[in-house]
Amino acid sequence: MSKKLVHTPEGVRDIYGDEKAKKTIVERLLHEKITAYGYRDIQTPTFEFFDVFSKEVGTTPSKELYKFFDKEGNTLVLRPDFTPSIARCAAKYFMDEDVPIRFCYQGNTFTNTSNLQGKLKEVTQMGAELIGDGSVQADAEMIAMTIEALYHAGLSDFQISVGNLEYFKGICAEAGLDEETELELRECISGKNYFGAEELLERTHVGRKDKELLLKVSDLFGGVQILEEAKNAAGNKRSKQAVERLAQVYNVLCDYGVEKYVSFDLGMLSKYNYYTGIIFKGYTYGVGDAIVKGGRYDGLLTRFGKEAAAIGFVIVVDDLLAAMGRQDVIISGIEIPVKLYYTEHNFKEKLQEAKRLRSAGKKVELLHE
Repeated sequence: MSKKLVHTPEGVRDIYGDEKAKKTIVERLLHEKITAYGYRDIQTPTFEFFDVFSKEVGTTPSKELYKFFDKEGNTLVLRPDFTPSIARCAAKYFMDEDVPIRFCYQGNTFTNTSNLQGKLKEVTQMGAELIGDGSVQADAEMIAMTIEALYHAGLSDFQISVGNLEYFKGICAEAGLDEETELELRECISGKNYFGAEELLERTHVGRKDKELLLKVSDLFGGVQILEEAKNAAGNKRSKQAVERLAQVYNVLCDYGVEKYVSFDLGMLSKYNYYTGIIFKGYTYGVGDAIVKGGRYDGLLTRFGKEAAAIGFVIVVDDLLAAMGRQDVIISGIEIPVKLYYTEHNFKEKLQEAKRLRSAGKKVELLHE
């Protein structure tokens, strides 16, 4: 029994020593760059009412939530995702606010994933949300800030892939797919289940041209030149406008000077159904999943009673640190404490010396000889 007690459950782990020191430094560097853009800290509860993360909101599936009950019988969940919590908070405290609101946050999220996926069930996330601005400039600010934050933290070899869900939605609408079929197809494509996607389209009797375009959408990725190909491939106005929006965002990113970190993916989808337009993910080598996930969610705040456009992103700090470790990125700033040894006879003298050094900003460890 005692041996079992010193182990953690599957999917969570202890972080200590130099690893924790590096994590603290990286979090501080990310925070410095985000707050430099005028974003202000916000802290939401670790657990919320179940309805904040319900299926209607379009967040994490119910089976992946950690659910429990309070004394009144309300169903509560550990937050799997920050964005719905921030949206709820903004609707509550900033209902009548007309000017854009900038929030940044940091904390842990909890997802009850399968052990077979090999992912941590508790991860640290840091992110930002820009509420009340539906402009191209807002889209570009989020992407540019993500790039600058990653670079400021010490990562230099990475890519931000940008898409627009409206492109896919426009093709689905033209093909006559209902919302349920669209969500099922979206799940197949985002899960790289192309055989499942093809089978679904066969069952729904989609026209040959629409079927080919829906299956081809995942091949439309690359540099800025792919936007012209995507625009020509789509025959509907909605999808063409989505590509034009991406081109406008790219022009603003060129003004920021970060375009070399940007590529495009018209087949990029997300398991979060609250995303409505621009969507982006950050990739680097050393980890298998995206270290950054973000996008526009113009309809989410409506669920909580506030009409407002919004866009945000989250950096998965644990995955970022894993990537930096595998790329041998040096994280400087870890200060080793000065060791002062004392005896029974000189303790007061050593204590005064320790106090002087600590007042000067040094870390001091008093040790008995």
